[in-house]
Amino acid sequence: MDKSLGKRNLAFWKSMQERALSIKVEEEEKKQQVPFLDKDCISNILIRVPLESLPSSRFVCKTWYNIINSPVFIDERLRCSESVLIFLKPVPNESSYPFSSTSKQPKQQNNFSVEASLGESGLEPVPLLWKPTITGPKFSIHFVKFEDGKSKIGEYNVSCQGHIRATCNGLILLDNKLKKGGLIVMNPITRKLLALPPGTIYPPHDESYGFVFSDATGEYKVVHLFRDELGHVSCETLNIGTRCWRPVNGPAFGLFGWFGYKPVSAIEALHWIPQIDHNDYIVSMEVENDKFHTVPLPQSCRTYDRILEMGGLLCFVAHEELNIDIWKLKSLCSGDTWTKHYSICSGSVIDMFPVFGLRMSGDLIFKRDEDGSCYAYDFKLQEMRKVEMDDKLLRFYNSDTYLPHVNSFVSWMKNKVASH
Repeated sequence: MDKSLGKRNLAFWKSMQERALSIKVEEEEKKQQVPFLDKDCISNILIRVPLESLPSSRFVCKTWYNIINSPVFIDERLRCSESVLIFLKPVPNESSYPFSSTSKQPKQQNNFSVEASLGESGLEPVPLLWKPTITGPKFSIHFVKFEDGKSKIGEYNVSCQGHIRATCNGLILLDNKLKKGGLIVMNPITRKLLALPPGTIYPPHDESYGFVFSDATGEYKVVHLFRDELGHVSCETLNIGTRCWRPVNGPAFGLFGWFGYKPVSAIEALHWIPQIDHNDYIVSMEVENDKFHTVPLPQSCRTYDRILEMGGLLCFVAHEELNIDIWKLKSLCSGDTWTKHYSICSGSVIDMFPVFGLRMSGDLIFKRDEDGSCYAYDFKLQEMRKVEMDDKLLRFYNSDTYLPHVNSFVSWMKNKVASH
């Protein structure tokens, strides 16, 4: 009886010890576990992470990767991203760059070469008699952001040889220096790119490119205007999905005097100022049906006047004596007319023209022709303030090389994101 009782007691104590050990292990595991957060909560946190940190954040875990790469997150991130100005900065003391990685030329850390990537990835076929270098100037792609009354230069660590022809939702349209007349669609943040076939080849001063997103088709479209020797302006378009150029009926003869102003994308259309000075109308092309219109302006457009997109609407910013009037157009539908929304009263705005509007803060950025300085107009405070310029930003003279842009994760794939 005593031996039997001892065995039962021993078994009991062993069971108690195992149970205590099991509880201790469970408690230790609970301490090491990360508190559970649902995907919506994680997404709300990641949407506030600076864009430059998001590429590396994708690889923290599978959940983060799926969230950051989801169309919903990309769309929301685009909605809350502030607009910037994208531009090309010449790379000093370098007239060509190597196509292969065997060059002795120094390379910037993490620098991404557009042309080299096209050739090495097979997106552009390399001819058998390929020369070791691509001649011509090389540029690095930068952007200017405006916040708290200051401008700051940002870098993508991306280099190219082609000029930026147009921008749309974070994508840029570049000249393809590996193929005459060819183009490249690229997102400088994700560094994804796509080569497009050449269209009709004309000198740069006799052509104009537009880049738009169609809500109706969910596709990105390239619009190409070009003027022949007789002054006739023709048009062709290319859907990124099909990568095929299609001729469309161009604007009426005599409407365009030059292609110096970049087209503005707003209210489901592209819009051009067709003359250097004394414009009484703009030329607009509907994205959905490729139909051209002439839209009368509320007053004659002069040298320092511009059209631009603000809050999804088309705006005409016009000088009137010592004031700047801001007119808005909601659509191209018949019956819609320009309405005056603001009048900036200041005697110091005579030689200033608008560059672009900030998407989030709503400020309107002006450039002064005399010294290249920038000013921001705050509509809430009704104040015009001089912007403190970044030391890296040389005089802001040639504003045509600075295009409105927004940093995003947007892709050109169909139905990925809506236009904003």
